[in-house]
Amino acid sequence: MKTEKTNFGTIGNDSVSLYHLSNNNGVVVKVTDYGATITSILTPDNKGNSREITCGFENVAGYFSEEYISNAPYFGGTLGRCASRIHQGKFTLEGKEYTLVANDRGNHLHGGTKGFDKKMWQLDEFKDGENEASLVLSLHSPHMEEGYPGNVNVKTRFTLNNDNELIISYEADTDKATPISLTNHSYFNLSGFKETVHNHKVRIHSDAFLEGDEKGVPQGEVIQVKGRPEDFTNGKLFREALDLMETGFDNYFLFEKDFKLKKVASFEHSDSGRAMEVSTTEPGMLFYSAYFTSDLLKRENGDQYGRYKAFCCETHRYPNGPNLNDTPKSITYPGEPYVSKTIFKFFTN
Repeated sequence: MKTEKTNFGTIGNDSVSLYHLSNNNGVVVKVTDYGATITSILTPDNKGNSREITCGFENVAGYFSEEYISNAPYFGGTLGRCASRIHQGKFTLEGKEYTLVANDRGNHLHGGTKGFDKKMWQLDEFKDGENEASLVLSLHSPHMEEGYPGNVNVKTRFTLNNDNELIISYEADTDKATPISLTNHSYFNLSGFKETVHNHKVRIHSDAFLEGDEKGVPQGEVIQVKGRPEDFTNGKLFREALDLMETGFDNYFLFEKDFKLKKVASFEHSDSGRAMEVSTTEPGMLFYSAYFTSDLLKRENGDQYGRYKAFCCETHRYPNGPNLNDTPKSITYPGEPYVSKTIFKFFTN
């Protein structure tokens, strides 16, 4: 295992760092302290050739370009205080109504105008060992930031091991009841961006998803996947579903609500042999197929991003959870810390 710290550019007068986690099998994960953002994941194919498999940039300036800001794809960022959408940016908690920043067509999205992905995080730990390398970044979110109650302290741990697992663990505590829902917004393409995701084989271990309204905000209705394009229970090529969808996927698939770690999805790209499994403690996953990602965006090495060039596996609490009935652990309380873990395991066939 190996770790390395390099310069990732500047924001104003602040220096931004990039932390490299490398294992003994050629897997490299790079994370910056700006937004606790995964900027790069390199994995070998079945011939040993390594390529980037996630969207990102080689300098922090890429996240401030006009094209990136106007498209707002959230490449690799740690999202909070609440990932996904909250209807009309409002919720009532302990008898009080709170109004959040409405930054998405009248709704609140991914923590607001300046969510956790747009903040500088503090380094708590960066080390390597015989079988794993890890990075811990922390952040303080003050009371009423973006409209949320409570002072919240967050730690995100990124661990890469020699089993080719990228483990992302979250911990958060608060001094006042508040919604917390954290996730990572990495975009994956196992072909190494040689093609769209249409030829990826997808399996998602879910028989239902939350239906969104006309702006993509769930209002509580659950839809069974059987007989629909959203049915990935037995595995199928992405194209079999995308060809039937007007704007692709932006669906929150439902899992067991026991908060135990379980495998929830797998992806394969036959030409490269690359494959990925997703395991999580979370009760659902927002699965997004990047229909709205701008084709003006690309990595400095030439990797072209854009429509259907990647997919996201955003494991987190229910979207609009504070406004829905019976949503599991949508609210975090003092003395009851928020905990979550998601594992991305990379391998070749």
